[in-house]
Order: sequence, then C-alpha cells, then structure tokens
Amino acid sequence: MTDYKFEGWLGHSPESINGKMEWGSFEPKKWTEDDVDIEISHCGICGSDLHMLRSGWAPTPYPCCVGHEIVGKAVRVGKNVKDISVGDRVGVGAQARSCLQPDCPECSTGRENYCARSNVGTYGSIYPNDEGKSYGGYANYNRTNGHFVVKIPEGLPSEDAAPMLCGGITVYAPLKDNGCGPGKTVGIVGVGGLGHFGVLFAKALGAEKVIGISRKASKKDEVLKLGADQYIATDDDEGWAKNNARSIDLIISTVSSDKMPLQQYLMLLKVNGTYIQVGAPDGGNLPPINAFSLLMSGIKIGGSGIGSPSEIRQMLELAVEKKVKPWVQKRPLKDANQAIVDMEAGNARYRYVLVNEKHAKL
Repeated sequence: MTDYKFEGWLGHSPESINGKMEWGSFEPKKWTEDDVDIEISHCGICGSDLHMLRSGWAPTPYPCCVGHEIVGKAVRVGKNVKDISVGDRVGVGAQARSCLQPDCPECSTGRENYCARSNVGTYGSIYPNDEGKSYGGYANYNRTNGHFVVKIPEGLPSEDAAPMLCGGITVYAPLKDNGCGPGKTVGIVGVGGLGHFGVLFAKALGAEKVIGISRKASKKDEVLKLGADQYIATDDDEGWAKNNARSIDLIISTVSSDKMPLQQYLMLLKVNGTYIQVGAPDGGNLPPINAFSLLMSGIKIGGSGIGSPSEIRQMLELAVEKKVKPWVQKRPLKDANQAIVDMEAGNARYRYVLVNEKHAKL
C-alpha cells in the first residue's frame, strides 16, 4: 500500500471533451517491481488527449484520465529498475509498455514504439496479464513501467520538458531519421503545438533552411520568430505550390485533416524528396494521392509514430545543448476542463502545460 492516492480528471464519455471531465480517484495498474510511481508536477496537453476524450480514433475505455507528457518526482521505484532512484526528476511520454522480449525485432533494436506484440499507451490502454488500465497525467500520481520512465536532464525546466515527451519527440524522431541537418531544406506543415516543435528541432539539428507551412498569413510573424526562415500561407498566398515547387528536401506534416492539400504539398518536394506524416486524423483517412506525383519526382511518402525511450533521451540532451525553448502557457491543473476547451478552440500558443499546484509552483 502507498500513503498517496491516485486521483485525477476523468473523462466518462465523449462529452468530456466539452470541459466535462470529473475529478475522482482511480485504480492504477497493479504494482510490479518493474514500475515507477511518479508524483506529477507538470503535464502537457496534447492533441491526442482530445482525440481520446471524444473517442475519435477508436472507442475509449472510459473512465479515462488523459495526459502523456508527464514530469514529476519518482516516489516509488521497483527493485528491477536500475537507472531511476527515488527523488529523481523524471518524465513519461505516450508509451507505457512494450513486450521488451529479446526476440522482438523492434524492442531488441531500440524501436519499442513500433512493438507489435504488446504496445500499451500511457492512458486509455488495457495492460496484459490482468494488470489493469493505464491512466495518464491530468492527475496527482502516475504508475508506469520503468523502461519508459526517463530522467529529465539538468538545465531543462519541467514545463519545457513536459510537452517534448510527446509533441517534441513526434517531430524530432522523423527529422533525425530522415536526414535533417546541414545543407537540407525542411518544411513543417501545420505550425501548431506539434509543428512549432518541428521548427525548433529542425533548427537545432542544423537544417540550412526551415519553412513553416500553415493556412493563414496571420501566423507568419510568430513562425519566423520561432526561427523559421520562410513562411507559406496556403489559404492566403496565391500560387504557393507553383511558386515554391521542388524547393524542399524533407516535409514533416503535423496536420490531422483529410482535407489538407496533400497533392500541392508533394509538389514542394525536390526530386527524391521525402514526405513524412505524423498527424493522425480521426478515422485515419488522408486525401488521395496521384501516382504520377510520386513517379515524376521520385519522391517517398512515409509516417512516424512518437519515439523510443532512447530517442527521447537524445532529444532532451539536444534541447539542453541547443537551448531549445518551446512556447508554453502554464495552466493550473484545477482548470484542466477550461484548458482543453481552449485547446480544442485552437487558442494555445503553442502548448498548454498543466501545473499541479500541490507539487509545483505555477
């Protein structure tokens, strides 16, 4: 037994997306000696939280406590966990478990985020072996397998580290995996919560030129202030696809819409360029792609999902080294309902971070 209670904001139905989560207690997964309990100080609000609250991607196993950008203090550490100690400042991203078997092609090569055998999300997932459900970070405490708990390095404020654990890694991993670096021109489609990290990390990885691509010209000054070298407003810049054709080596698309102008985005790629989709629309559908747009430029289309624990550690170290500073707005945990309503309305610039005032100062 512990001397602390697991309580948090629970969604009980798709209506919870409308600011109708309810505070209550929950039963965390059964304790094992592979686990870590975390006293939560900060939790970022991620677009995934909204999808899960409304049952957008698949039926949500209510009640559900969302939040998978968790930072706090380790207060209980299982005997089998070697690199975390009680008192350490730690974080948890979007994944809470994989099979971790030595014969797993993914887990054995540091790609746990792609494990097909047993992939448990930090919230809204059912653990195997009758261990219970996973509950996320809009809460006082979290329990997660120690393999997926990472130390937060010195020099990185908790409110900055939290949104990197899903939002940051979701764009850092495909940037790194697809050759972002010196001499490369990188386009970031959708400069919102995810996309603003795309601009920041493309710059941190040394891209020669970073182009922000969003719908409205009104975002231009903000995106350039983030560090982008150029901005394309697809609603407002006439002839934008033709005027910028074959100018980009790598595009990371954070947009979650089946109505995005995908064909025009592909026109922006240089010969042998790469387009990587990281945004996940409700239902998963993307606009149709004309085969000739692939053939005539020799371009590649792919996807990327979050990142592994080792990639998260690399990203956090790079963030310290390059002084990556996300744009965050802190909100008290007690106001989580209003914060998700504001997030749904598109008001975040660019990430909301909930601060648990029992465990940290706002």
